Amino acid sequence: MIKVGINGYGTIGRRVADAVRAQSDMTVVGVVKNKPDYVAIEASKMYRVFCASKGSEKAFEDAGIETHGDVESLVDDVDIIVDATPEGQGQKNLDMYKKNGKKVIFQGGEPSNMVEASFNAYSNYVDAWGKDVVRVVSCNTTAMARTVSAVSKAFGAMKVDATIIRRATDPNDSKKGPINAVEPSLSFPSHHGPDLKTVMEIGQVNTVAVKVPTTLMHVHTIKITTEKSLSQEDVTGVFKGYNRILCVSGKLGITSTAQIMDMARERGRKRGDLFEIAVWKESIHAEGNTFRYIQAVHQESDVIPENIDAIRSMMQSMERDESIKETDRSMKLGVN
Repeated sequence: MIKVGINGYGTIGRRVADAVRAQSDMTVVGVVKNKPDYVAIEASKMYRVFCASKGSEKAFEDAGIETHGDVESLVDDVDIIVDATPEGQGQKNLDMYKKNGKKVIFQGGEPSNMVEASFNAYSNYVDAWGKDVVRVVSCNTTAMARTVSAVSKAFGAMKVDATIIRRATDPNDSKKGPINAVEPSLSFPSHHGPDLKTVMEIGQVNTVAVKVPTTLMHVHTIKITTEKSLSQEDVTGVFKGYNRILCVSGKLGITSTAQIMDMARERGRKRGDLFEIAVWKESIHAEGNTFRYIQAVHQESDVIPENIDAIRSMMQSMERDESIKETDRSMKLGVN
């Protein structure tokens, strides 16, 4: 049984904890919270709670939350840590993990040059095999890696052009917006293109990003130039072969991100999560060796299966196909 600790029980951390708990080969030893809020109260009903810093135990006790020590106490007791702390904090935590000789998975907000490998289950599972410090790429890069790698495996991808229409902030974050504006990224390519190359071998990748005032999902418009000619049916058939890619249809009333999120709720997903990348069937347009499609990304949850598979790769407990199959089964991915 792989003993997992979660440092940071926010948007990603709480979802990773629930996904770990669903696995038959791993267990959650504890989670780290930095303040005794309503999230910490709910966490304490399911997991052992640890404080982010020494001396903060009393604040938790005053809120009626039992704690089991600080973050280093948790690190001492695990095989691997999933660091889901805010962007930039993970880099500060790295020395602590190394000092304790523990493996660690960081999230996409941390720089790629601080880890031994960046990770996506479909495109480069083996690169994390036995490694000590790994980074699961961001929600947007995870989404592109899934669909682009599926196409590349089938037809060979030579060039990718993508426009990333980003949500302004997460639904539970009232500090950042949404703002009444559209905010383009002024760097070209945006960081998503170089980031995609950290998890798959591919030629030219051009990405631009635009932030818009919504909280539900990101949307990508993607154009891929392939080595082989293909049809709409070819591409649709490829996507349907992957549980973590979900083809949806406007003809069935799914015409926006609002309906995609409603569909996830109708499927009984906890928190309304959609771990799969949703591709609109009608958007798939093929012409010779070039095709386009539009996909939607639930930024709160799409990286969660990748964290589970990264744990197994780093712990060398399952080969790629077995791990993906087990993660999909336990999280009910690809179940309509």
